[in-house]
Amino acid sequence: MCGIVGAVADREVGPILIAGLQALEYRGYDSAGLAVLQGQALLRRRTKGKVRELEQLLQSDPAPARIGIAHTRWATHGVPSTHNAHPHVSSEMVSVVHNGIIENHEVLRRELIAKGYAFTSETDTEVIAHLIDALQRDGLDLVQAVVSATQRLHGAYAIAVLSAREPDRVVGARRGSPLVVGIGLGEHFIGSDVQALLRVTNRFIYLDEGDIVEIRRDAYRIFDADGTPVAREERETDLSADAVERGEYRHYMLKEIHEQPEAVARTLEGRIAGSRILPNVFGVDAETLLAQVKNIHIVACGTSYHAGMVARYWIEALAGLPCAVEVASEYRYRQTVVPPGTLFVAISQSGETADTLAALRSGRASARYLAALAVCNVPESSLVRESDLVLMTRAGPEIGVASTKAFTTQLAALALLTLELARLNGIDDARYEELVGELAALPRMVAEALKLEPQIALLAERFVDKQHALFLGRGASYPIAIEAALKLKEISYIHAEAYPAGELKHGPLALVDEHMPVIAVAPNNQLLEKLKSNLEEVRARGGELFVIADTDVDVKLDPDRGALLRIDAGNNLIAPAVFNIPLQLLAYHVAVLKGTDVDQPRNLAKSVTVE
Repeated sequence: MCGIVGAVADREVGPILIAGLQALEYRGYDSAGLAVLQGQALLRRRTKGKVRELEQLLQSDPAPARIGIAHTRWATHGVPSTHNAHPHVSSEMVSVVHNGIIENHEVLRRELIAKGYAFTSETDTEVIAHLIDALQRDGLDLVQAVVSATQRLHGAYAIAVLSAREPDRVVGARRGSPLVVGIGLGEHFIGSDVQALLRVTNRFIYLDEGDIVEIRRDAYRIFDADGTPVAREERETDLSADAVERGEYRHYMLKEIHEQPEAVARTLEGRIAGSRILPNVFGVDAETLLAQVKNIHIVACGTSYHAGMVARYWIEALAGLPCAVEVASEYRYRQTVVPPGTLFVAISQSGETADTLAALRSGRASARYLAALAVCNVPESSLVRESDLVLMTRAGPEIGVASTKAFTTQLAALALLTLELARLNGIDDARYEELVGELAALPRMVAEALKLEPQIALLAERFVDKQHALFLGRGASYPIAIEAALKLKEISYIHAEAYPAGELKHGPLALVDEHMPVIAVAPNNQLLEKLKSNLEEVRARGGELFVIADTDVDVKLDPDRGALLRIDAGNNLIAPAVFNIPLQLLAYHVAVLKGTDVDQPRNLAKSVTVE
């Protein structure tokens, strides 16, 4: 959620730092600040609230300089406040900004207090500033001090460091949280995201895990975790500084479908270290609170509701906790039973969905819930402000009305929640680590799934003259079938329904004939043989059968009456998110062929803010 920007230039860096923070506002934050060096004088400006407030503070109390670092913070250790805002300073000599969580901060804090350091915040980050200052006092230069300090840090981090002892450089380091270097002409930059730096450069270096970088006005150096100089590839990007431009894509929806590998990676970044999910990624004292959870109520609307349906399968199977999923507009108008220790989970892309907000407020007013957790993409939204715990999806701006990357990042966020709950409820350590590793692979699996687009574009031609479609799935694939049906009807205006495949013979089979395409999701899991039997029912009645199947699934099909599309879906945890990709592409390409308004389908709005 946090954002980092750093700059060394032969011009005023304040506007660069502010613009960079503004470009990172989608990530979610509750305070902002910057530190600059005027000669050897370290100046700092911080504020609780938004970047615009920091900008106003600089107008009233300027800090002109040609070197500086800046940060937007989302509270994990210590409440949102000015004194907890970054940058943190030690001895008026060293200043640090930090994304991530330092797990051994308490041990380091005690050690530094024993050395005479006084702490002015509750954050884990302040230990980094004092540790680097102590190492510099022992005679190490700034790069050496950062190398030595990072070798003692446990957890995930990206940091940027200023030192008045070496006022011509910024040093950065990363492990488990991204950091990029921006290459300019007579100026260099660092940032937690290329989006922060696109207004000043299009040349970047993506630091590897454990890398440390020193940037100066006219040069940069990169080192590995041991302090050995290394070379990293410089790359040029074609990305625009304006995140809401379509660029090379015909529609926003297609652009956003293709942004999903990076969007999912942002959802996971800084939240996984090695084979573990880091504590408190859901907020201050989240681990203590989540350990008390005995039941889950998920409330959402539309696509977000479908994400919650997938999460129910995960939570009950892996964490062993009862989980109910409610449509927000229904939840508001019925009496609900709330067992002790129930966590209210509200999911919304915009954070302003009227029914979901009303459900949250109703639940909180009843005082029956242990706490409320928001899964959301908009940091300034009402849902985020009114929840006890928050997990930002970091999908970035989504312009297309039919949600794509917001849905997939919600699945990734809910998988994080599931695994944290599973850990707290005694899942086997080896199984837990295996699942975390599988989740970490999701961005790569999504990228591979996108390579199916040419095949799907051809397949879409067989749907253009259809009036109806039926989607089937079993287990956690059933909500994916529902979401696929929603996408097809939203943007192509083809009537589509979804059913659990086992329900086919209980009514929907009556609809199947040569004019009814049936689309089935077929992961290789314990329900596969059952699903195959259901598909045979379709074939026997002459229906057109289109199956999206795992790579090693064998399904009998008549090539004149359907098609088989194979995909490497990974494992049972991430398979729903991977199968979702070709189904999004199918809806998109059918809509394009039908000539509908893909990005702004009739009668629909991006955020439903009225009942």
